Amino acid sequence: MMHRILFVCLGNICRSPTAEAVFRQMAQTVRLPVVVDSAGTGGWHVGEPPHPPMIAAAAARGYDLRALRARQVQRGDFARFDQVLVMDRSNLRDAMALWRQAGQGAAPRLFLDYAPDCGLSDLPDPWYTHDFDQTLDLVEAASRGLIAALRAAQPPQ
Repeated sequence: MMHRILFVCLGNICRSPTAEAVFRQMAQTVRLPVVVDSAGTGGWHVGEPPHPPMIAAAAARGYDLRALRARQVQRGDFARFDQVLVMDRSNLRDAMALWRQAGQGAAPRLFLDYAPDCGLSDLPDPWYTHDFDQTLDLVEAASRGLIAALRAAQPPQ
């Protein structure tokens, strides 16, 4: 079964493209069929690559963000993706408003729900914290949790 997942943050240049790349790579490693994308609730970075320090921190862990480009989340995304996972409660509020307008698809939810042991519900934004390693730690933890949940939900073969 193919899983379609959209990761959403504010500008789509730090957290959500990192989640896209990390989750895609982890899913490929365990042969979990996925379609993955990322977007921002705001449109001011559309077409831009991820933030250079985020690219560098991800590369140090073996994740390549260089080809990714920012885009803004659209109403149609809620029909195209099985899950829309947001990085914080502010993103959740904005995505919920757009989801209500779309009138279809699964309601957005917090990505860190898949990392309950981390003790956070909001993934801190490294644009402001400058803690790119923390972002990667949390994204890796939530990605492992998401993969486990998706595999557990698959019917036995």
